[in-house]
Amino acid sequence: VAVSPVLLIMDLGRPRRFYNMLRVFKPTSAMSMGSWLLSVYGTMAGATAVLGVLGRLPRLQVLLDGAAGVLGLPFATYTAVLLSDSSIPVWQEARGHLPFVFAASAGASAGAASVLLAPAGHEGPARRLTLVAAAAELTAHQAMTRRLAALGEPYEQGDGGRYAKAAKSCTAAGAVLVAAGRHRRWASMAGATLVLAGAICERWAVFRAGFQSAADPTYAVADQRRRLGLA
Repeated sequence: VAVSPVLLIMDLGRPRRFYNMLRVFKPTSAMSMGSWLLSVYGTMAGATAVLGVLGRLPRLQVLLDGAAGVLGLPFATYTAVLLSDSSIPVWQEARGHLPFVFAASAGASAGAASVLLAPAGHEGPARRLTLVAAAAELTAHQAMTRRLAALGEPYEQGDGGRYAKAAKSCTAAGAVLVAAGRHRRWASMAGATLVLAGAICERWAVFRAGFQSAADPTYAVADQRRRLGLA
């Protein structure tokens, strides 16, 4: 959360553009909603963390924590909505699946990070979240590429393909180790690390696949022909 505003400002080019995004609340704009989600969620999550460290105002902490939890899902998926709102064929055509991929990936990341940070013997809930979310991530990615058909080739070739294969391998292997790590702490730690690596590779796969799709006019033409019923 602390790094996200910096990355968003880098994407926008100038800090003032981020400020301008917050001047207007526009539900029809993915960028506007993303800026507001980042600001509100970041404030609540940050305040919860500070209060937890200080041990002050426990009731307010619970309230803020609950509010941040409600905003967690849209915060985890707004980037997918933003990408889907673009004209990049491999992103736009996956608009019905990409948010599920990002949500599952975020859940797997959260579970894996919790496995790494939880005291020994208390990883149960985090382990279950990791396993369910990792399975959902693999399933959602498979459903997305199946829906894309020929447009999904960037997930099989070039950088996009390499990252996609790495994501699948890391996530699957990590989930197996996390499941086997119930009585083996080292296996849980190794598995959680692999799941985190898989989530990172998944995001890079989506990112690079989009660039490959945009660089090759074949995908844009194929998408247009499909929409016109000429394919």
